[in-house]
Amino acid sequence: MSKILKGVIAAVGAAAVAEAGISAYFYRRTMIRNNAKVENTIKMAGTDWNQHMDFIGKRKEYMLSQFHEDVYQYSHDGLKLHATHFPGPGKNKLVICFHGYTSEGMKDYIGLSGYYLKKGYGMLLVDERAHGKSQGKQIGFGCLDRRDALKWLEWAVEVYGEEVQIIFHGTSMGASTVLMASGLELPKQVKGIVADCGFTSPKEVFTHVLHSMYHMPAFPIIQIADVINKKRAGYGLDECNAAREVRKATVPILMIHGDADTFVPSSMCDEIYENCASQKKKVIIKGAAHAESYYKDTQKYEEALNEFLEEIIK
Repeated sequence: MSKILKGVIAAVGAAAVAEAGISAYFYRRTMIRNNAKVENTIKMAGTDWNQHMDFIGKRKEYMLSQFHEDVYQYSHDGLKLHATHFPGPGKNKLVICFHGYTSEGMKDYIGLSGYYLKKGYGMLLVDERAHGKSQGKQIGFGCLDRRDALKWLEWAVEVYGEEVQIIFHGTSMGASTVLMASGLELPKQVKGIVADCGFTSPKEVFTHVLHSMYHMPAFPIIQIADVINKKRAGYGLDECNAAREVRKATVPILMIHGDADTFVPSSMCDEIYENCASQKKKVIIKGAAHAESYYKDTQKYEEALNEFLEEIIK
């Protein structure tokens, strides 16, 4: 009996060590700047960007031909944050844009630059913490970035003046950032939020990825990663959930999602929409994969933006 008991204990111990190792590897690969690779994100998202490269190339040429400048701001915890600023023709309209996981502001808003700049908006393309030219080691997944968004609002009001009308526009992790920010006390200059393919929380999107793409149980990987992240980054993986934060929202929100998104399922958009307390609209783009909605159906996307912005921007 003692031999059997020792064997069981040894097996349990070995399994625990293996789980701890897997969890540590998962944490390092997904939550730490230098280990989170854009090529892995593209592979997981599964979006075929090759079919849109001609369109993207033309928009990029236009975007880069416009005057732009590097600007910097400091986060509440002392990180130097970077953004690229495209001044508008006036000082009354600005869209502050937040990119997706492992991306950068100048990459995710190539397409939409041709929409906003031609409509007279200034654009501030933010590099979220631990991305691009912004400092930081731990990725914020919206939970920390929403506080950084407040700092960029301070910058915007200082540069553009008290009468500026501001739109938040976020894609993927950036969409979660702006949705989570909706639960904060936003200044009067923020007139609306556009959220494209946002997730509810890091915990829920990681759970989905582990189940659907890696065919692995989320427990105890997520729970261990949660403990590690609280200690190192200062926030829990479900501490800030977009579906809960929008219950406190007071500004209008436009939510856009592709029904072919396998990385962040559109059911998360449905949940966020159902919980949203403010004026809201939801647009589902048929056949669009993750972050592909603007390119899959540019006309429908721009029509939704036109209708939304005409109601809230003077």
